Amino acid sequence: MDNGEIYNPLASAGALAGEIAEAADEIERTRRIPATLLDQLHEARLCRMLLPRSVGGDEVEPGVYLLTIEEVARHDASVAWNLFVANSAALIAPHLEPTAARNIFSNPRALAAWGPPNGTIATIEPGGYRVSGRWDFASGCRNATWMGIHCMVAEPGGEPRLNQFGRPAIRSLLFPIGEATLIDTWDTIGLRGTASDSYSVENLFVADEFTGTREEPETRRDPGPLYAFPMQGLYAVGVAGVALGIADAMLSAFRDLAARKTPRGLSRLAESAAVQSGVALAEARLGAARAFMLEILAEIYARAPSEGAIDTPDRARVRLATSNAIHGAIEVADWIYKRAGVDAISPGGAFQRRFRDIHTLSQQIQSRDAHFEAVGQVLLGNPPVVFF
Repeated sequence: MDNGEIYNPLASAGALAGEIAEAADEIERTRRIPATLLDQLHEARLCRMLLPRSVGGDEVEPGVYLLTIEEVARHDASVAWNLFVANSAALIAPHLEPTAARNIFSNPRALAAWGPPNGTIATIEPGGYRVSGRWDFASGCRNATWMGIHCMVAEPGGEPRLNQFGRPAIRSLLFPIGEATLIDTWDTIGLRGTASDSYSVENLFVADEFTGTREEPETRRDPGPLYAFPMQGLYAVGVAGVALGIADAMLSAFRDLAARKTPRGLSRLAESAAVQSGVALAEARLGAARAFMLEILAEIYARAPSEGAIDTPDRARVRLATSNAIHGAIEVADWIYKRAGVDAISPGGAFQRRFRDIHTLSQQIQSRDAHFEAVGQVLLGNPPVVFF
């Protein structure tokens, strides 16, 4: 912001809580974020938290970003998911030519969307790259102004270009939404409103200045500690925020339920020692996961270099904190769903949709158990075999 006002995205998210919650049923039914709510999200600048100030963004600290995504997820997980994906995609801006970054993101309603790499290879041509193919899981594509492709690149001899790890390099190519054909494929049990549809392009040429790579945070053009974090690490922070928000909302609803529900043949839930213990443990599990994340993010952010990137041990610590939060939130959600009994199974209640949402999240790459193995390799002094 350029008027001297201190931007508080967490307060902005809280101010929209009622509107987000009110739209949840429509989002579930239509698999889209209503236009009026999308307008409010843009007006609140919640899609520009991680965007560089050089292109009109706010460069929010990672801990504040986490709490903001969590707050939105308490009221609707699909909206929170789309917000974190939009912010994560904006992290490509420091790796683009400045004029291209401004071209894409200077629009206050700019949003980029893309799907994960799928093995597609782009060919090099004078001034850029040419590519054809189809990609899936492009969360937020129905709201996007630009689309992206993550693909390998064929060198003139045909062999794939390699990255610093000796593996095929992935380059990100960005282009206006009108160049893509969107395909309605997202019909899932949860996170239905993310519109994580498929898309395709045919014989598309993308100029070199509209391309960059997510694999080399040390090559960023924008200074500051935020961009010392790798994109994948901040992406995981967003997923963790969604998970914590879903589980925290379920826990709050369960406390209300326990105060009034008396299962047949049993005492009131709130009077059960097992429920009392479980609620306390769930509160501690979520609170500890959140606090651990905030501590790690704040510590690394405070000493992150203005140029270059954080080192591998710090990347591993971010991964550990995010994985711990994601898995802890899923565990809490499962415990609540079981203890809520039949109150958890009906549409329109406080539990059923959130249970479906968090178990759709649990299938995403950021929720893999293998992340703990990768972190353990670093903690034990072994060379990591994955990119954090």
